Amino acid sequence: MAASTHTVTNQVPPLAGYDVFSADLALTEAVERHLDPGVLDEARRELGELGRSAGSVQAQAWGARANENPPALRTHDRYGNRVDEVEFHPSWHRLLGHAVSAGLTDAWGRPGGHVRRAAGFLVWTQAEAGHGCPLSMTHAAVPALRTDPALAAEWEPLLTSHVYEEGLRPASRKAGALFGMGMTEKQGGTDVRSNTTRAEPLAGDGEYLLTGHKWFCSAPMSDGFLVLAQAPGGLTCFLLPRVLPDGARNVFAIQRLKDKLGNRSNASAEVEFDGTWARRVGEEGRGVRTIIEMVAATRLDCVVGSAALMRQAVAQAAHHSAHRSAFGGPLIDKPLMRNVLADLALESEAATTLAMRLAAAYDADTDAERAFLRIAVPAAKYWVTKRCTAVAAEALECLGGNGYVEESGMPRLLREAPLNSIWEGSGNVQALDVLRALRREPRALDALLQEVGKARGADHRLDAAIKDLLTGLADLEGAEAGARRLVERMALVLQGSLLLRWAPPEVADAFCASRLGRDWGAAFGTLPHSLDLASVVERARVETG
Repeated sequence: MAASTHTVTNQVPPLAGYDVFSADLALTEAVERHLDPGVLDEARRELGELGRSAGSVQAQAWGARANENPPALRTHDRYGNRVDEVEFHPSWHRLLGHAVSAGLTDAWGRPGGHVRRAAGFLVWTQAEAGHGCPLSMTHAAVPALRTDPALAAEWEPLLTSHVYEEGLRPASRKAGALFGMGMTEKQGGTDVRSNTTRAEPLAGDGEYLLTGHKWFCSAPMSDGFLVLAQAPGGLTCFLLPRVLPDGARNVFAIQRLKDKLGNRSNASAEVEFDGTWARRVGEEGRGVRTIIEMVAATRLDCVVGSAALMRQAVAQAAHHSAHRSAFGGPLIDKPLMRNVLADLALESEAATTLAMRLAAAYDADTDAERAFLRIAVPAAKYWVTKRCTAVAAEALECLGGNGYVEESGMPRLLREAPLNSIWEGSGNVQALDVLRALRREPRALDALLQEVGKARGADHRLDAAIKDLLTGLADLEGAEAGARRLVERMALVLQGSLLLRWAPPEVADAFCASRLGRDWGAAFGTLPHSLDLASVVERARVETG
């Protein structure tokens, strides 16, 4: 008979068996706001199904197992033949297959496609974030391939397919394909123009042989890759298939898999090219311009992915606090804990609202919206991805020692959180990109100011923040050293404007008071106590069966 000390009490039930989509009010409201009525019912149904899957015990188990059993590199077969294959746990394939079947690589050209995909990506990432990398690369490759109509006709139907087929075969023999990317090299990193990989043209039109090394190759198990190499005419973009049309393996020597802080379910590799066959995408010497649309789309996914991690962290913290008692009552009712949870919830809702606004701009595809995206995407990527790590760390602390234990899932969220700030250009790169847009593309700033101006007059703190921003924008000479401060302010003003227009008054009021009015401390849980914090927290809670 068990001793009475072994009786388990006051422990929190797992957050499982719920609809991740329907439980997220900021997200559901954004979907209703940005989708046309003609596709809204279908989107709600699809996202509800995906949300229930993401919140299921089964999907959570897949995510845990995929991270406990990271991918392994198999360079040779038993006979000594070079195969360069990456082997994954079955849970990885189940996660990836479910995501592809849900259309998370398919946004281009279908009504409301980007809003629907972004919402789905935000939902499904909460089950497991690592497999989002190949989903993002595959989705983002489409606009780059469209610079060559023949390549787009061949590959786009495979990349937007809702069929997942694992294994290496010629793309023509598969019902769906995944893409990776290789831009950075060890001597240059972000400075891709210093790449030394060579591309020698063959007699066939647009065919080349590549020789060189990629320091970071994303999703090395993919069917194809977009890579940069130095052709006779300068840095050029290429499509490198993993398997050649005749079934032979292309030369793609995987030197090792990276041992990463987080993102452990996903493979990132160093690869060597030695006479590797590839096809040119776009013109010689215009590789960065060709691949930049892919980079922009993956940067948006960094924002969406960070919003997903923040949402899951806040949901876990609020769920724990609602079910854990201390000092005579539930933690969630304690004024100080309520302040912390409300502060975290503000960050999460602002991130989700901004991410979905950017997705809607992709769907609109007008000159004005393209100009808006040019400056809003790097600003959002800079700010939202940086806030993700702080939110994950504070949410973990809400669970106390239980949150520091792997079984809670919180350590995995915390390890994953910094990734989106680093991938696709770290903070300094984003800040400099914003400065570049300000100096070279005045329409981008006009579009941003028109967007934030839609809420002008709704709150005196927003009005003051816009004035402050305009003062900072007045003189861009020597602005590089202060670029982070400027871009942070830009992102906060944009988030404040969106929340004032679309969020409940208590959410917008708390955001403006703290982030724009600066009635806020250096840590979470320092909101003015006079605000309606209980309503903010209640909005962020998840109710389970």
